[in-house]
Amino acid sequence: MSNLSFSKKDDLNKFLKEEKFNKILVISGAKSFNSSGAKKLFEDILDNKTVEFYFKKFAVPNHLELKDIITLIKKYSPNLIIAVGGGSVLDYAKIANTLTESTNLKDELINSTYKIKKYTKLLAIPTTAGSGAEVTSNAVIYVDKVKYSVEGEQLRPDNFFLIPELVLAGSNKIKSSAGFDAIAQAIESLISRKSNDKSKAYAKKSLQLSLNYFSNYLDKPNYENTSAMCLAANLSGEAISISKTTAPHAVSYPFTALYNVSHGHAVSLTLNKFLKFNYKNLASAKCDFDLNERFKILFDLTKVSNFEALNQHLTKLKDNAKLENNFEKLGIDINKNYSKIISSVNSKRLANNPVDLNLEDLKKIILS
Repeated sequence: MSNLSFSKKDDLNKFLKEEKFNKILVISGAKSFNSSGAKKLFEDILDNKTVEFYFKKFAVPNHLELKDIITLIKKYSPNLIIAVGGGSVLDYAKIANTLTESTNLKDELINSTYKIKKYTKLLAIPTTAGSGAEVTSNAVIYVDKVKYSVEGEQLRPDNFFLIPELVLAGSNKIKSSAGFDAIAQAIESLISRKSNDKSKAYAKKSLQLSLNYFSNYLDKPNYENTSAMCLAANLSGEAISISKTTAPHAVSYPFTALYNVSHGHAVSLTLNKFLKFNYKNLASAKCDFDLNERFKILFDLTKVSNFEALNQHLTKLKDNAKLENNFEKLGIDINKNYSKIISSVNSKRLANNPVDLNLEDLKKIILS
């Protein structure tokens, strides 16, 4: 699959010994730390070290809990932070580790006036195959149910371990949402205005794996397909670290904040719709590459010959993953609430879309 190797307990043990880390803060989710097998993995490894644990309380990362984590970091003064969990855990750790000198956290997040300074070493161990947050230089945080991004190279974890066994234990609901997030990230990266040859290569490699293994990973999970999805997620993270995401991700966050739809699932709600809009408006694309050529890459990767077949292919993937696409069944009155969703959209990510979008376009796409 790749030269990237997967890690085991001995690798983690060796890393901690060699680097002489002796005061460690572990950030995780209480439930996932146990269910993933991380607790068992760490029992012996951390036996002779001073360790503090922080278990997050909220599904969606918010600035109030982030404040608590920052306070703990400053009080405890670890020489290593280990983030073990899904994208929210990793995002918490990445932001908390770089905003310890913040004096007015809420305002700085809202106005992007934060000053980034890495506090200590950060090791990321994802327990989901999805966001690739272990290699990205940005993180998401919510303030009053509005999504904000913190960006800067110092957010990128210093080290990461991919341990498929910790991902294999996850529920199908988590695997479905996270796995589709990896697929969407790679697709969006391919057509993002900021895409370049390097991000294109990462996105293609990611999709070659995820499109081939995703359904089997859900239906008959094993070490091979879990490893493939871990690598696909990692590569999608590398891709979006360069290109950033586009409209489906920009629109996804209000669905998560307002209606508790998990992130990857929220992205899946509009991915096909925005792809259709971009394909219909190829002639209006404002990017430094041939957008039609990028769609041909998607056709080749999904083994189809036209957009309608691509649309059907992605729909089938979502159906197999049991990612509900019907707003009504998700308890969302889209006709009544589309304006609330649009008003919460991240305009920065929207600007990466290859074709310009205005508010009327957003309305039509979301309601279609």
